[in-house]
Amino acid sequence: MSILCGLPFLECIYCLACARWVWKRCLHNAGHDSETWGRATADEFEPVPRLCRYILAVKESDLRQPLRAPPRGYGVDPDCVIMKKNYNDTRGKVPPYLIYLDHDHADIVLAIRGLNLAKESDYAVLLDNKLGKMKFDGGYVHNGLLKAAGCILDAECEVLKELAVKYPNYTLTFTGHSLGSGVAALLTIVVVQNRDRLGNIDRKRIRCFAIAPTRCMSLNLAVRYADVINSVVLQDDFLPRTATPLEDIFKSLFCLPCLLCLRCMRDTCISEERMLKDPKRLYAPGRLYHIVERKPFRCGRFPPVVRTAVPVDGRFEHIVLSCNATSDHALLWIEKEAQWALGLMREEDHALEIPAKQRMERQKTLAKEHREEHEAALHRAVTLAVPHAFLPSQYGTFDEKDDDASKNTAGDSSTGSSAKSTSKESWFELIDRLFERDESGHVVLKKPLLGD
Repeated sequence: MSILCGLPFLECIYCLACARWVWKRCLHNAGHDSETWGRATADEFEPVPRLCRYILAVKESDLRQPLRAPPRGYGVDPDCVIMKKNYNDTRGKVPPYLIYLDHDHADIVLAIRGLNLAKESDYAVLLDNKLGKMKFDGGYVHNGLLKAAGCILDAECEVLKELAVKYPNYTLTFTGHSLGSGVAALLTIVVVQNRDRLGNIDRKRIRCFAIAPTRCMSLNLAVRYADVINSVVLQDDFLPRTATPLEDIFKSLFCLPCLLCLRCMRDTCISEERMLKDPKRLYAPGRLYHIVERKPFRCGRFPPVVRTAVPVDGRFEHIVLSCNATSDHALLWIEKEAQWALGLMREEDHALEIPAKQRMERQKTLAKEHREEHEAALHRAVTLAVPHAFLPSQYGTFDEKDDDASKNTAGDSSTGSSAKSTSKESWFELIDRLFERDESGHVVLKKPLLGD
């Protein structure tokens, strides 16, 4: 009898717990993810709208008569397109991309388009992760995205080197959207490791802007390369927030809301400490720029605010249950809101009437603050005992003590000879070590390496 009397009480407790979870998740707004971050400036956020336009240009069949008319000041000059490759040119091994020489902004841009829902080859890149996360540079990355990055650098190494040497004052920018953002981020890492193959290009000239990024690398890599990789997230975008493998997301594309809700419930039951201790958990790469344009319990969009940081814990870990979770992933929306946000920043700067000399000093101060914030994030990773994270050395890299391949690059005096041999590994030796060509001439990943 006492057991029967206890059942309603247990049911009430269960219902209250469920109601509390639903209330807490519904109240969680995207603005909470970045509420403690600092505001971005116009100088650092300036490339984002035009890079979005370059990515959109990859989809155009005729750049002289584009189907999507660009906003004023963000057009693409067809005469400055060094090359533009479609699915036939890449044989479906990588998404289409273009190399653009932006003389107005002293920039060499390699832009990669996002997922094409009508192309099986793009799904093949996403699904190429079933054997496990690829171990790379002391961390873990997505197999298919790394393979695609390898295909691009193998094909365009000489072109990029020629441009980098010919224009020594130009930056080298890799950018992409969605699927392409992961390829661009991993391509950036490999290029940074092999700068001598691009004419000893300085690391400060290399940068990446991942638009609506995929989770493509482990936390230690995401923080380590925050000085060269930047990720741009619009409000509630689901992709940077879910650690669900990409292949599972796009297998469930037609029931994506159900998948996101189930993932949201699962992540709620996992402590953040456990997430941080998982070495194979993938994250959005680099420094994060969060465009916030909606407020809780308010309809419509408000003037966007861009916040930025290099977070370690609280790095977009919670999915936002919002009807905009998928629409905020669209590149056109991101371009529009980024352009609006940049215009507001410039209006504020104009109102302050900052002289040119002070503007240059502010840029130097901003660069110093970013370096300090990056170093603080590296030390924070050590404090939280993130796997493979140790005290930073030059450029904020970690010493990987538990990985044989990484020991050679740690820079320890006791292993100086091996470190020297690994650091001098050429671009093509890296390609030969990670990739091979099949009978049809396609570049494929060497499967034995997946078990390393």
